[in-house]
Amino acid sequence: MKKTSNNSHSRSVNSTQLAAHEKLAATVLKHLRHPFRKPYAPHNLSAFAEADTWLSQQQHPLILDSFCGVGESSRELARLYPDCAVIGVDKSAHRIAKHSREDNLDNYLLIRADVEDFWRLAVDAGWQPLHHYLLYPNPWPKPSQLKYRVQGSAVFPALLSLGGTLDLRSNWQIYVAEFQQALVLAGQHAVFEAYKADPPITPFERKYSISGQALWRCTCSINSSTP
Repeated sequence: MKKTSNNSHSRSVNSTQLAAHEKLAATVLKHLRHPFRKPYAPHNLSAFAEADTWLSQQQHPLILDSFCGVGESSRELARLYPDCAVIGVDKSAHRIAKHSREDNLDNYLLIRADVEDFWRLAVDAGWQPLHHYLLYPNPWPKPSQLKYRVQGSAVFPALLSLGGTLDLRSNWQIYVAEFQQALVLAGQHAVFEAYKADPPITPFERKYSISGQALWRCTCSINSSTP
């Protein structure tokens, strides 16, 4: 993956892919038709069990913060939604270990897990998040990397099954446009728009805003009656 720096603050995405992937529709439809059956990894089962126990003790609406990184977004969402239980998920223990917790906030939890398993386990457990944030996921900008993007992943159907209001943001316009198209293919109504972070709630969002990069967002309230 190559990125180019437009100043000392952040890097913009550099890709040979200049429009939505030509195989996006075929990939999304294939995954919608064929459930993902990969066995769960033991560490993800343990992580989910911890999260599920914590959530059952909260008795508040759930907000999921996938790809939470160092957890700043989870902390800020917990502050913005004091009557909700926020769970931030990231695959990197190193990033989560960098989190700075504030003692006056007890309505959020950070979990180290892979969303490929975590989302499916959440569906199996009947979780129904009020909101689901996907803030600045790795863009995987090479055309050969479509399967690693949320919209090209085999667990995209699990994201739909979880429901709630989705909010995906990126500094790569194509990624967000693809995500919207994938949602439309799944029978959802999704809004794709330019976005101004005011205030930023993740380190990436802050860097991109400071450097003047354009930010993009796709929002969608999942219609559970549509597959």
